[in-house]
Amino acid sequence: MSAKKDGLVNIGGFLAFNSEEWAQRATNLLTLIEGFRTYGGLAGRDLEAMSRGLKEVLEEHYLRFRISQVRSLGSDLEAAGIPIVRPVGGHAVYVDAKRFLPHIPPERFPGQALVVALYVEAGVRAVEIGSLMFAHRDSETGETVHPELELVRLAIPRRVYTSMHMKYVAEALASIHRDRDRIRGLRIVEEPPFLRHFTARLEEVSGE
Repeated sequence: MSAKKDGLVNIGGFLAFNSEEWAQRATNLLTLIEGFRTYGGLAGRDLEAMSRGLKEVLEEHYLRFRISQVRSLGSDLEAAGIPIVRPVGGHAVYVDAKRFLPHIPPERFPGQALVVALYVEAGVRAVEIGSLMFAHRDSETGETVHPELELVRLAIPRRVYTSMHMKYVAEALASIHRDRDRIRGLRIVEEPPFLRHFTARLEEVSGE
């Protein structure tokens, strides 16, 4: 679990196992690359913040506000005709990039194209969860297998933004949606052998 969202901390997370064998194997690796199991590479203040955050995040008045803020963004997006995944969750709204940009095929990364358009339009940073992140080459056929979904995750940091900020995000996406035919796909210019969605370089496809 990443604790950076609903653990109410700026860094850290944890692994939980129901297998003693797996826990021991992870602990052995942890000792080599991060630190002893009692701190896992985190400072004492970060561990204290996480322990408090995991308790505080269960308070119902906080959860009501948190969930209602995410739900409000989802409702505004739907009202603007923007396709999203339903039901809306507790920390993010997922835009269906495949339906948002039906003219862009998976090999041209519609989710990433929408992420770029949103940043250019409004300075809003989102993340693609689609072909750039999950497409892979079939070991037998050699063909590229694309995921079923092409999504853009609008994860909302806790206790940072107001309702007006959510309105701004919705209005920005609505503006992009009205002129979505102008968005072109992307091609990869450079990519690492693993986890390409973190550091790959892409460029806009022109004249297609």
